[in-house]
Amino acid sequence: MTLISSISGIRGTIGGKEGLGLTPFDILKFSCAFAQWVKEDCGKDAPLLIVGRDARISGEMVNHLVCGTLMSCGVDIIDIGLTTTPTTELAIGFHNADGGIILTASHNPIQWNALKLLNSKGEFLSAADGEKIIELAARKDYKFSEVRNLGICSSDDSCIEKHIEKILELELVDKEAIKNAHFTVVIDAVNSSGGIAIPMLLDALGVYKIIPLYCDPSGDFAHNPEPLSENIGDLCEIIVKNKADVGFAVDPDVDRLAIVNQLGEPFGEEYTLVAVADYILGYKEGNTVSNLSSTQALKLITEQHGGKYFASAVGEVNVVECMKKHHAVIGGEGNGGVIYPELHYGRDAMAGIALFLSYLARSGKNCSQLRDQYPNYFISKNKISFTSEMDIDNILKKIALRYKSRPVSAIDGIKIHFDGEWVHLRKSNTEPIVRIYAESNMQEKADHLALKLMRDVEEIIKGNE
Repeated sequence: MTLISSISGIRGTIGGKEGLGLTPFDILKFSCAFAQWVKEDCGKDAPLLIVGRDARISGEMVNHLVCGTLMSCGVDIIDIGLTTTPTTELAIGFHNADGGIILTASHNPIQWNALKLLNSKGEFLSAADGEKIIELAARKDYKFSEVRNLGICSSDDSCIEKHIEKILELELVDKEAIKNAHFTVVIDAVNSSGGIAIPMLLDALGVYKIIPLYCDPSGDFAHNPEPLSENIGDLCEIIVKNKADVGFAVDPDVDRLAIVNQLGEPFGEEYTLVAVADYILGYKEGNTVSNLSSTQALKLITEQHGGKYFASAVGEVNVVECMKKHHAVIGGEGNGGVIYPELHYGRDAMAGIALFLSYLARSGKNCSQLRDQYPNYFISKNKISFTSEMDIDNILKKIALRYKSRPVSAIDGIKIHFDGEWVHLRKSNTEPIVRIYAESNMQEKADHLALKLMRDVEEIIKGNE
């Protein structure tokens, strides 16, 4: 059993003993701490919070615990039910709420769930605010309300529709072009909330034919829920069988998007953001942002359009902060996360689908031809495990010294730039490992570069440095 408390929320496996899994006691403790933080943040005795959830099996149980606990702290609740993370973020604005919680473990397997915490802007909490909540929970520095001051719970099942309306209002979402293209689209929603939201979106966009795959929101995931190429083989087959124009795969809470072309070939999750950014930059001048572990193809595309590219530390909250600082018109992460500030500052697969289909329709090209426009880069993803007593920060410093003749970034771990290649070493916030990502124009070269740095780390550990 696992329980992880971090600035991005509280996540863990369902069951086990208190403090060792996401048990009712842990859910209560962190819900109370969040309620206390919200009260202090907004200065209200009876703040309003939005609560939504994905379709995972434990969701209903966790939802009852969270809503009841928040009410016991004097917090009013609007429960928006089965929904997506970006919808929950937007719902905070719809209701002028003081924050919210989306109950989802994102791309984690079925045994996981989490409390993802949102501020009054509908954005994930800053590192400092996340730490405050963890400290409040550890000290149990919260109190419950008396009977006449208990919170009130109401519901709103219209938020997905309102989310779709907001997407359709975007200037660069071209419903008419999509309708005229007569697209056949397959959607793999891994039997979660996307099975509700994405078909509604595609219908509203005027898609000619929608083929649902794993769109029953039962929470019984049909495959590994992370939308990577190796997990979406059924989608690829269905596209070819039905001669579809494009397929989309989303994770359980619909903030990550993978695309498959008309030949049943994965577009590459790293290139979801690249393609959408290329479309946006064709109409709007501006800058872009992705995290340090994302493909350099975004930088090249941005510079071709006359903009500037900036890299942030890994993590959505860091990407958003960097986007605001540099006034980026589009940004996100190489895991298929698209952040379009004209809509909101959050990864949104629904917005990504609408923008990509608009691009595809306006271009007059098929999906594989769009992908062929971009340079081919390949990323090698690896990790090294450490014992808890090892000084990982010192190891990374020694790596930086080894390569001091190269451009080195220390924004988040160590990123070393070579000629047309890079390698990024960063310490995990949740487990004793270092992730080592490398990118090159061939998979073999990326793997070789990652292996070289892994050997460097091993030498340093053995004391040969």
